[in-house]
Amino acid sequence: MTARVSSDSPLAAEATGRESGVLIRPAHPDDIETLVSFEQAMARETEDLTLDPETLRTGVSKLIADPTRGRCFVVEVQGEAVATLAVTLEWSDWRNGFFWWIQSVYVAPAHRRKGHYRRLHEYVRARAAADPEVCGLRLYVEQDNRAAQETYRALGMFETAYRVFEQPLRSGR
Repeated sequence: MTARVSSDSPLAAEATGRESGVLIRPAHPDDIETLVSFEQAMARETEDLTLDPETLRTGVSKLIADPTRGRCFVVEVQGEAVATLAVTLEWSDWRNGFFWWIQSVYVAPAHRRKGHYRRLHEYVRARAAADPEVCGLRLYVEQDNRAAQETYRALGMFETAYRVFEQPLRSGR
């Protein structure tokens, strides 16, 4: 799938959200090392995996540099990135629209249970709803991560009948 994000798409917008000292903004190149550390921590916490740092750094860099791959957003508190999520695109011919896939969700431990993921989710959902080419939001979650599943349900998401299958062609771990 080759996804194209037009310059007037809400996903491509450089808009920011500010609420009570909390800034939600698109990630930029200065965030790469923080995002790499977040993703390393997430992989350890959720799947007990160690990701290859160079592969991860290159992947994060490409996502930030090329909006046709998707976008990455961060929550910033007092100038520090404390939470993130990425959005990638999937075209659905059945629905004649894009699904925005939420992935790479991470909230730094000291900033959990403060509503940061909810802010990110609502920020992305509002942009998706404003784009007539978007038909929905999707994400995948580790089957044993009950806390995350409860959070997603509380935000109006539901579990589908689909299972995710994978066939790796190279290792990034």
